[in-house]
Amino acid sequence: QVQLVESGGGLVQAGGSLRLSCAASGLTFYYYAMGWFREAPGKEREFVAAINWNGATTDYTDSVKGRFTISRDNPKNTVYLQMNSLKPEDTAVYYCRANRDYRQIRRGGGSDYWGKGTLVTVSS
Repeated sequence: QVQLVESGGGLVQAGGSLRLSCAASGLTFYYYAMGWFREAPGKEREFVAAINWNGATTDYTDSVKGRFTISRDNPKNTVYLQMNSLKPEDTAVYYCRANRDYRQIRRGGGSDYWGKGTLVTVSS
């Protein structure tokens, strides 16, 4: 069974930093592109960042460019999201996603899996 387990969320003041982790099991990790999405209160789930199988290619939504960094450690089957200069509008549940096709990481399709999320709260 495929499992994605997020961790690292919590409460932080504006301007602070957090690092989220997503540990994957039940899949051949390096076959998969990985992504982070978030869902703020009353808002649709939105794309945050994605990374291809070896970390050579990344993509970010405009609102986090220059502040967030996605990375992966394939031997540890783990993807990370380093979040710096956090803002109250970053408050959301953050979800990890795995997809066999980097081109489909934003929209899904094919082999596609989600974690259950970790809550990030940024206070002003």
